[in-house]
Amino acid sequence: MRLPPGKIPVDILKKVVFSNLGAKRREVILGPTAGVDGAIINAGSKSLIVSMDPITGAIDKIGWLAVNVNANDVATFGVEPAFLFSCMLLPKNADEEMVETIAKQMNIAAEELGIAIVGGHCEATPGLVNPAVVGCIMGLTEKGKYVTAAGAKPTDNLVLTKSAGIEGTAILASDREQLLQTILTKKELSDAKSLYKQISIVPDALTAYKTGGVTAMHDPTEGGISGGIHEMADASNLGVRIFEEKIPVKMETRKICNHFHIDPLHLIASGALLIATEIEKTDNIIESLKSKGIHASIIGEFLQNPKERIIVQKNNKTQPLQKPSSDHLWKALAKQ
Repeated sequence: MRLPPGKIPVDILKKVVFSNLGAKRREVILGPTAGVDGAIINAGSKSLIVSMDPITGAIDKIGWLAVNVNANDVATFGVEPAFLFSCMLLPKNADEEMVETIAKQMNIAAEELGIAIVGGHCEATPGLVNPAVVGCIMGLTEKGKYVTAAGAKPTDNLVLTKSAGIEGTAILASDREQLLQTILTKKELSDAKSLYKQISIVPDALTAYKTGGVTAMHDPTEGGISGGIHEMADASNLGVRIFEEKIPVKMETRKICNHFHIDPLHLIASGALLIATEIEKTDNIIESLKSKGIHASIIGEFLQNPKERIIVQKNNKTQPLQKPSSDHLWKALAKQ
């Protein structure tokens, strides 16, 4: 079976990767789990939250993205990201300037979030066309003081911060700028590129968690909003009902997606946060986020039956919530 671009299918992940996990150690409280983007390791009186992600589909701001995307995964546990390891893989034509550009981007992003860069690796790798940066971020918390993507309960509200396709919009506006100049005004293109500034969900996640009433959080990355919702529902073994009209999609995102014939709900969505909330606490959480300048809205609810994954369209017709086999960013980048 030839693999699609991006994340490998979850059935292969479970069958192949999860059956080869080395030795068992009692310190590991949560290991590799579908839909959960991090591990929990007990260390004395503390719990260590660890997450790893690569940046492979972006060229511009790749170092900045590597820090923020990994920090997001740790923050979805309600824990502040603190330490970063990075692996920088460069194409054979790389030079010192490329190394410096990526390193400076990582430094700026890490300083903004209070993260120490504590180690890693850097090499020129034969066969690579574009650079790839793999990050691993850790955060410390008191034992049990966290949530996971697997904690949602039936009847919980599903809240989304910001909008769909944030990272994908910024990547395409930056890496396909010349092409998109024909369909976007200068301001629209500038606004689309500036969405990079929204990619951190650390304030979103920490604000929501500290407010109380959060049962689960997940940042939708590859596979977009739809993929992230499925991952969260898979992890919690629940169904979900989503309302299409409740999902914010920026005008720039919609124009870019229309041009490339892709679905904004299937476009990589770092910068948005999915939050499962207790019904009676939802308004408090949304108000807390609003007080920080973070837009949030209820887009659906979790259901008891894990096979019931539906989206109510704007015309009130109901259909299954599609689970993308591959992020639509790859489809867009393949077009010239």
